[in-house]
Amino acid sequence: MSRVVFLLLPGVHLLDLAGPAQAFGHAADFGHPYELSYVAERATVLSAQGLPLAAPTEWPELDADDLIVVPGWRAPNLREGPEAGEDVLERLRAHHLAGGTVASVCAGAELLGRAGLLDGRRCTTHHDLQEELALRHPRATVVRDVLYTTDDRVVTSAGIASGIDLVLHLLARRHGPALAARVARDMVVYARRNGDEPQASAMLRLRSHLDDTVHRVQDHIDAHFTEPLPLAALAGQAGVSERTLTRMFRRATGGLTPLRYQQTLRVERAEHLIGHGETVEAAARAVGFEDARMLRRLRSRGVVGRELRPFT
Repeated sequence: MSRVVFLLLPGVHLLDLAGPAQAFGHAADFGHPYELSYVAERATVLSAQGLPLAAPTEWPELDADDLIVVPGWRAPNLREGPEAGEDVLERLRAHHLAGGTVASVCAGAELLGRAGLLDGRRCTTHHDLQEELALRHPRATVVRDVLYTTDDRVVTSAGIASGIDLVLHLLARRHGPALAARVARDMVVYARRNGDEPQASAMLRLRSHLDDTVHRVQDHIDAHFTEPLPLAALAGQAGVSERTLTRMFRRATGGLTPLRYQQTLRVERAEHLIGHGETVEAAARAVGFEDARMLRRLRSRGVVGRELRPFT
């Protein structure tokens, strides 16, 4: 991929665009010659955040080593997203047919679907758009709750920041994981995440409630989940009884106790560590278990409080 072309549609999300562009730019700084280009149907595109973007309307010459990236955009739903002319869709199809790679971030998968490039292939998008994408493109296999997918040179990623994960994956495949790690470190982002990691961590999934007391307790658990956290100490910090805290916590999180929430964070972190090469024993110690027996027990159960899932 010597050239990376970003296709800008009206309402483009800046981070969908800037994150991947920044990652490829860092790779170029480290001696890998990526040339970034931008193209749009109109000379000026207004971003979702209100910043006008200027881009050429003429496509550069591409070959099979090059990549087209379609960043996502803001719209009420996929159906009401920005239109793209048939010439744009044909550009996407022709590039893939010639052996090139096409990629999308967030809602950008919709444009790949309109071009027919999702038919018979695995794909993903932002978790709020997955059901609609599956309905609009029934011949595609929409994979839920993953960061990115790759299938026959069609690469799709979830929302917003996952575009960075997508590029780190592409860089690792082409140049090796050391370069991807170097780019991630230089960008001060989380080390390269596997594509099958969930889009929303437990710290996000279980914090959409409006209970300030429970949020304060969760803040403490989030920061200290590897440590012993007696219920009495948590209740004391919250200024309520143990029974009251448990009742409030269950109501806010859909049934979890503070202990189950802590275990959810531990297992989720252990899954990440194991996915990056750690042994079960080492991961168990790193997240605060005295040994791997409890971690294995939670694995064998498959779920705890509807949040813990089996290892894959």
